[in-house]
Amino acid sequence: MKKIILIIFFLTFSHLKSDEVTKLHIEIYKNLRCLVCQGQSIADSNSEFAQTVKLVVKDKINEGKSKKEIYEFLISKYGEWIVYQPRFNRGNFLLWFLPYLILIFGAIIIYALIKKRKNNKAN
Repeated sequence: MKKIILIIFFLTFSHLKSDEVTKLHIEIYKNLRCLVCQGQSIADSNSEFAQTVKLVVKDKINEGKSKKEIYEFLISKYGEWIVYQPRFNRGNFLLWFLPYLILIFGAIIIYALIKKRKNNKAN
């Protein structure tokens, strides 16, 4: 009876672990850009490159590598372009904050124009 319980527990645990690994695969695949296809992640692509990267990711996960380590490995091979969500660093600082800066400056200009228009109507 104990053996049956252990077998059931083992099968249940291995199934849960398998689901976690599959979710990790999919999460990583969706964040990696296919360098052959335009605008597709490797999760959506069937190109040879995408299939190769999927195998590399599976191998790295089986080796016990973390998501961060996998991304760092792929970035070192293919450059920052392969990742849809690039790391925040000095090189891309302006790219991260430029939209917010434009929005703030646009709001200031609109506010100044509206205030100027109200002053002109009052005079």
